[in-house]
Amino acid sequence: MRIEPARDKAIGMGTHDMNVIDAVKSRISTRAFLDRPVSEDQIRELLEIARWAPSGGNLQPWRVHVVMGAGRDRLVATVKKAIAENPLADESELAIYPPKLGEPWRTRRFEIGEAMYALLGIPREDKAARIQHLMRNYEFFGAPAGLFFSLDRQFDKGQWAHLGMFMQTIALAAAEMGLATCMQEAWAARAKTVSAFLDLEESEQLYCGMALGYADPDANVNTLRSERANLSDFATFVAS
Repeated sequence: MRIEPARDKAIGMGTHDMNVIDAVKSRISTRAFLDRPVSEDQIRELLEIARWAPSGGNLQPWRVHVVMGAGRDRLVATVKKAIAENPLADESELAIYPPKLGEPWRTRRFEIGEAMYALLGIPREDKAARIQHLMRNYEFFGAPAGLFFSLDRQFDKGQWAHLGMFMQTIALAAAEMGLATCMQEAWAARAKTVSAFLDLEESEQLYCGMALGYADPDANVNTLRSERANLSDFATFVAS
């Protein structure tokens, strides 16, 4: 099965080798990118594919805002300035995680974090180095392009789910095209600064960002593969 919309030929899409199953299994949160540009044409191709993502009632509620080139650099500089002026500011409108995260989710979050820092060679007691790596989020981990996602504030949980399907479609199509992504909820902590930079309407609520580029194959952090729960841990079958 290929990631090709039915109207592929009409919109001039190229052909690629990776199938959907391979893309699902190989996609990771890439945290180190090559200094290699991604063209506007490539990003437009991705979004032409992703616009066929499902949504209830065909609302297609998502909005995507692309930063690249000088625009990307201006955004990074703007956010860095805001962080330097008020490093403890929290501009989040959304709680990325529940304040009292229960099990097994708390352990999963802890373990993936520790595995990442181990690959980076950053011990638990080196808080400064951990914060420094966290700040790399606001540089898209070196990726040449970034995407930001938002919804109209009238929408509720159903449309947030639709936005997630849209983002996943982008990530899988990117994998087929040989590109790498990282979905970055860290941007939520600077949502007001980013929203002002993008000149979003008051009615538009920012969710998160996504780094887009070519993965650095020599970066140790890109060897990180998260553990996944067994099927029996999350699936129930009712057959009669």
